[in-house]
Order: sequence, then C-alpha cells, then structure tokens
Amino acid sequence: MSRSSLAEIISCLSGYDPDAVPVAQAQQIIHALAAPVDAVEKLALRSALGRVLAEDVISSIDVPQHDNSAMDGYALRGADLPAQDAATFRIAGTVLAGGAPAAPVATGECVRIMTGAPMPPGCDTVVPQEFTRDAGSGQVSVPAGAVKPGDNRRLQGEDLQAGKPALAQGRILRPADLGLLASLGIAEVPVRRRLRVAFFSTGDELRSIGEPLDPGCVYDSNRYTLHGMLSRLGCDVLDMGVVKDDPASLEAAFRSACENADAVITSGGVSVGEADYTKQMMATLGDVAFWKIGMRPGRPMAFGKIASGGKSAVLFGLPGNPVAVMVTFYFFARDALLRMMGAQAAPLPLLRVRSQAAIRKKPGRTEYQRGILSVAEDGRQEVRITGSQGSGILRSMSEANCMVVLHHEQSGVQAGDEVDVILFDGLV
Repeated sequence: MSRSSLAEIISCLSGYDPDAVPVAQAQQIIHALAAPVDAVEKLALRSALGRVLAEDVISSIDVPQHDNSAMDGYALRGADLPAQDAATFRIAGTVLAGGAPAAPVATGECVRIMTGAPMPPGCDTVVPQEFTRDAGSGQVSVPAGAVKPGDNRRLQGEDLQAGKPALAQGRILRPADLGLLASLGIAEVPVRRRLRVAFFSTGDELRSIGEPLDPGCVYDSNRYTLHGMLSRLGCDVLDMGVVKDDPASLEAAFRSACENADAVITSGGVSVGEADYTKQMMATLGDVAFWKIGMRPGRPMAFGKIASGGKSAVLFGLPGNPVAVMVTFYFFARDALLRMMGAQAAPLPLLRVRSQAAIRKKPGRTEYQRGILSVAEDGRQEVRITGSQGSGILRSMSEANCMVVLHHEQSGVQAGDEVDVILFDGLV
C-alpha cells in the first residue's frame, strides 16, 4: 500500500472542501492512496484468463521462425513475374507446412507451396493457386499482373521478434494473449494474486432474499450488484451480508473485513441524517474522509484506510441508493481496485454521440444519466435517457446500455447536441 496517509494527500491539494469535492479531485485522491498488491503467483496458461500479468514477457523466439507462405499456391522469384502476357514456370518441387524448406529455386522455376510452409531460398513471392493455370508436364502458367513481387509472404519475426517485449506487465490477459503466449511455447505465466474485497450493506430496514418483508423494509439489492461488479472485475469476493446499525455489529464487521481483505466496500450509512454508527466506526478504525461530491447520483461517500489486527484495507463507503452504489463504484472504486490489482487500465473511453432530446443540467456538478444508445434513421448514433433518473430506480440501470456523462462545467443539453457516453459493454 502507499506510504502516504489520506491526510497527507489531502493537505497537498488546493481548494479542498469535503462538502463540495469535484469528481476529478476525489478520483485524484483515491488514485494516490490505492497501491498495487505485491503478491505474485504462477498459473498454467489455461487458468490465466482475466488475470493481471505480473512481469513483462520477452519473446525468446521469432514468430514465425522463418519466412513462410500466406497462401496455397506457387513460390517463385518476384523478379521472374511477367510484365506482360503470361509466363510458364517449371515446378521444381513441393513444400508442405511443417516440412523442410525446398532447395534453392532457379530462374524460371517455382515450387508448389502450402499455407504456412517455409519459403524456398531465393523465393520472395507466392502466386495463389487460383491465379494460375496448369501448363502440363510439371509446368504452371502465371498471367501478367496476378501479383506483385513480395506478395503473400509472411516474414520471419513479423508477429514477434526474439528479445522484444511480447506483453507488458499490468495487462489483463485476454483470449488473444493466451494464444500469443502459447505461440512462444510458454506454459506458465506470472500473475498478480487476485484482489480480495469484502463488502456488506448496512441498515436495519434491509432484508436478505428469503426473509419476510416487514412493513417499511426492503430487500437488499446492493450486495447482488456489488457481487456482480466485483466478480466481473476479477476480484475474490467476501460477501458479509447485512450488518445492523449498532456499534458492536459494525465494529465486528469492519474488523473482520479489514483482517481478511485488501479492500472493503460498504453501502449505506454515509448520508446526512442516517445513523451515525457507521461513520463513527469508520473514523475510529482508520484514516477516513467523508465527502459530499459534486455529482448526481451518489453525492455522499466515504473513502480512506482502516486497520485492525495489524492489517489494513482501503475503504469505500458508498451511498445506499442502488443506482448511486453502481455509479460511485464504476467512477471511483473500479479504477482504484484495478490499480490495486496491478492492472494498467486505460480510462474508460468516451463516445461522442447526438442527444435525442433535451437534458436538464446545472453547471457545478457531474451527472451520470442512464441512456440507451441506438442508430437513428440517418445512420448516426444517438442516445436517449431511460426515463426517471432517481437514484433509487435500479430499473434505469437495467434498461440502459450506456451512461451519459454530463461534465462538471457543462450546462443543459438541447436536442441534437452531442454528449459524451460510456458504453456498458465490457464495463457491466
């Protein structure tokens, strides 16, 4: 973890006001406190999908290891290609994929070659089989202009060169990466251990699925969305259930979470007017800031580090409303958790599209509105809001396929104006 305390990080900021924290400033503070875990393990290639590469991978071989054919056809010297009319070449032999290179080819000769087969010495061009014509008696006819010199040849080291980086540490391994590593003959790969994240909900009004729903109570949905978001991120998750609003239960939950996880995420208990026990326990156990962030939804939030039993964990105290939980997770917790995982993750890409209708917005806060991106009749992409944007309307997240980002300084949007959106595909 970072050696800097939250208080030290905040003291270096100008204009810091915990009751009016801009989104960008909160993200900056969180990034500075979160630090990668150090533990590394080796995994078999088939088990490494979605894991974070712990070391640079340097290619020990050229891929491919020799010039080879990209097509089934005939290998020949590019200088022998006819400038006009057709030319006839004697077929000097055949070379198959996985076979030894053919003998050197003389002027006016060619070699029958299969895709992936090594190019014969002196040959630099492959004429695809469908461009040629049988000329009889071991000969083939090649028309003028069928190919250019150098066509259909894969060069040695064209994919990877020996001694050059193949994959950089911090990469989240994808299916193509596993294939690339296999092409180098690598059977095991060093990866960061999975990040352990504990989470629980707070509130006497919450009920778990299967329990009777008493008057004034609601089923706890936040733990299920958090479990899904953390699982998608590749974390080891510890679901600690619903914790009641009393000091003893909260202290036990925070201590157990801190002692068993790298990060702790709570939902509820950080808004003005809620029971003070959650805030008190966060402050008692660690270095925690309580913010009112200039954003909608998700204004109240706590962040810092807590300690117990000689161990420490980064803490995210998220709001209680379901949409606010998801928005604050994606735009604050997600990047920090990826950083703790050791992942070199790029910022979420913004797509600029046309707004189908007017959107009301006041400058001075960042708004994340749920949208549906589609293609209009004119072929351009456009977005519309899902309807009511209340922070308790979880349906708005379920129906949406993107988030409309209305920036801090931005005012209202008119129909036809362009807005920034972040696609849910790959995020949720």
